[in-house]
Amino acid sequence: MKKADPNPKANRNILKLVYVIVALFLGLIAYMAYFLQARGEDVINNSYNARLDSFADRIIRGKILAADGTVLAETQIDGDGNETRVYPYGGVFDHAVGYSTKGKTGIESLANFYLLTSHVNLMEQALNQMSGEKNLGDNVYTTLDPQLQQAAWDALGDRRGAVIAMEPDTGKILAMVSKPGYDPNTIAADWETLTSEENDQGQLLNRVTQGMYPPGSTFKIVTALEYMRERPEDYKNFQFDCNGLYVNGDYQIRCYHGNAHGHQDFTLAFANSCNGAFASLGLELDLGRFARTAQDVLFNSPLPLSGLPYKQSSFAMKPGAGTWEILQTSMGQGVTQITPLHNALITAAIANGGTLMRPYLLDRVENVGGEEIRKFLPTAHGNLMTAEEAANLTELMRAVVTEGTASAVRTDAYTVAAKTGSAEFETGKETHAWFTGFAPAEAPKIVVTVVVEEAGSGGREAAPIARQLFDLYMSR
Repeated sequence: MKKADPNPKANRNILKLVYVIVALFLGLIAYMAYFLQARGEDVINNSYNARLDSFADRIIRGKILAADGTVLAETQIDGDGNETRVYPYGGVFDHAVGYSTKGKTGIESLANFYLLTSHVNLMEQALNQMSGEKNLGDNVYTTLDPQLQQAAWDALGDRRGAVIAMEPDTGKILAMVSKPGYDPNTIAADWETLTSEENDQGQLLNRVTQGMYPPGSTFKIVTALEYMRERPEDYKNFQFDCNGLYVNGDYQIRCYHGNAHGHQDFTLAFANSCNGAFASLGLELDLGRFARTAQDVLFNSPLPLSGLPYKQSSFAMKPGAGTWEILQTSMGQGVTQITPLHNALITAAIANGGTLMRPYLLDRVENVGGEEIRKFLPTAHGNLMTAEEAANLTELMRAVVTEGTASAVRTDAYTVAAKTGSAEFETGKETHAWFTGFAPAEAPKIVVTVVVEEAGSGGREAAPIARQLFDLYMSR
């Protein structure tokens, strides 16, 4: 019988199919490797992963500690073997540390996997398993500074608002305070009251990451950045005469309390937070470029914060916007919204030469014997601006302290670069008071951002809170 001739076309098709199958197989292997390396832990530690709670059947939840070893959360066991999660500082660290009853929030959620994992030695694990005893979970050290946290909590007092402090060159969060808050020791007993429809206090809301506020004059940092980008050679030639009221057609813009600032150049207009000056220069800007600059500094964008819920800040003005919207937006009013966390991140990028470091709360994980299991290291998110732009903004923010609205943080002991704000949000109500800044101005080590709800002037109400944190940190 004559042997059939080979079919080259069929052979090519088979070969193509083999290539496709091999490529899919290699892709699957690559994805599994990526998942196990980069995403596996996040999925395991997801608060919706019900299987993780079963770890508590054989492991005593580990401790949460401050950077200096101060215990912030621990599990205590009574004589009958009942476990109680105890928070020695009560509400001082409420939103930062969170709670582990009625769900999990804060670091209790962020570090849940580590706290329910035990790395005691194998012999001890085996003995505990045979005797029916639980193993001790690993301990998590945070980046939180207990002295700064207490100072921020005390300084905010009984007012609503938020305070965040962080290191600009690492991203370490040193303090995170949101008020009104709650006592995590009594969260179960207080739950019905905290979550009732009649309760409008928002104690469970972390205002640092989830509180949305008009930025007020702190947004003039972004407006100034855009103006400098459009006029790199002559932005310092800006001139404006302020009599306390800027009029454009049918529209009127008042400076805070109608203050007349007189003749202003660009630096003085920024330092004095002159609304008329910034409203007028806003009309000169390319709105498309302005929107892109806002996006560059993470408006309408995800923030580089893993494991904690947060809200994205919003910038809505687009090309074609009307005069009133431009006037309002350029000075930080209108519909622009920002969280205290985001304001701190913009400030941190300026302090760090334009590069934003990812903010983080976990420093390391240790077993009960003190052996380090995992270390969390600083990582860069990217550049929000150039080093030259950051230096120019620092110069402007320095003038706010030496010549302008942030005189409350002026001192001979160290230098500060800052911006204050008084944000209108509802007719007939007092403005929200803002402060954001860093110290020392020439070699930044700490960023502090404060918002006090319905408090009035940022320079008068928010800046003194930041001053207490700066004084404490810089005195060490």
